[in-house]
Amino acid sequence: MGWSLHHPHGLIYYAPQYCHRGYTLFANLRGNDANLIDMEGRICHRWAWPSGINYANLLPNGNLLLHTLAPADPGPMTGIGGHAGGLVELDWNGNVVWELQDASMHHDFQRLPSGNTLALMWEELSPDITRQVKGGYTTPEDLAQMLGDVVREFSPSGEVVHEWRSWEHLDFDEDVICPLEGRREWTHGNSINMTSDGNYLVSYRQTSTVGIVDRESGKFIWKWGPGEVSHQHNASCLDNGRILLFDNGSHRRAPSTNYSRIVEIDPTDNEIAWEYRGEPPISFYSYQISGAERLLNGNTLICEGATGRFIEVTQGHQIVWEYINPLFADSGRIAGGTPSSQGNSVFRAHRFAADDPALQGRDLDPARYANLNRTLGVS
Repeated sequence: MGWSLHHPHGLIYYAPQYCHRGYTLFANLRGNDANLIDMEGRICHRWAWPSGINYANLLPNGNLLLHTLAPADPGPMTGIGGHAGGLVELDWNGNVVWELQDASMHHDFQRLPSGNTLALMWEELSPDITRQVKGGYTTPEDLAQMLGDVVREFSPSGEVVHEWRSWEHLDFDEDVICPLEGRREWTHGNSINMTSDGNYLVSYRQTSTVGIVDRESGKFIWKWGPGEVSHQHNASCLDNGRILLFDNGSHRRAPSTNYSRIVEIDPTDNEIAWEYRGEPPISFYSYQISGAERLLNGNTLICEGATGRFIEVTQGHQIVWEYINPLFADSGRIAGGTPSSQGNSVFRAHRFAADDPALQGRDLDPARYANLNRTLGVS
């Protein structure tokens, strides 16, 4: 989506009779606040973390679990998107109730029903494995050891109770880096989910691959994506057994232009059961970050991340709610600017129904943020 500072921000469109009504959670990438807005775009609650937030999600108990920003000296991860400094859990009032600091964390996490936490991590590969990885472009600054993705499961005490190293199960001939991407890392994982049967669903941007990993054996039991999607994000499991993802479309193969779409793929036959794209296609595009989630009424909430745009679409592709983030932070680099330029980019957004357990008994009166909402043009 093309836009400028003169483009309207905040609530753009709302057709309440067709929406899954509730509250939408988002955090500006590299900002200091996570915000919960109602369907009219009014801030109803927010959490602050002074050292910065990359991404946050609401837990069933109403606590907020967030990724902090990367440390000042990120070492071999310098300049790689999605890098975090650790995980912090805040209660409804912003008090720290749990934290786990680890500068190898990046992109995504999931709190499990057991109370354990899944996290994507980086680990340096050996020089021998690095040499065997195919694809990508080289530069004189390339390190002898590229980064590989690890999935770790942590207990509440911070103990690693399970670990899966991706490179032990990848194929040098199949898992090839896009020729327009660098060789700082092999796969660049950007989402992790545990499936209903206890396996891992992973998404790898560098190789345009999504896959399901058997947790016990570590082997891939399903892999899909190259030639079908391009640098996708946010693969998630649906109740119907299908996989929903945001196909970013950057570096899409010619003769097609770059555009984004939402894809619902059936892993039993690799057929696309449903998709959403803009009309014309270039009107919906985020070359990185972004996400999509299926709502309880069958609609899909989409975060067009680089431009901070959220839309709710029906199964018939009708936009029934549209909101453009009016808050800005030092995330302009995500939209092609300098590291210090301002942007309204959002890694991912989530919708919670009014009767969601996380919101029961909570004060969600937007009047508590009346001054801020007036500043943003809503009341």
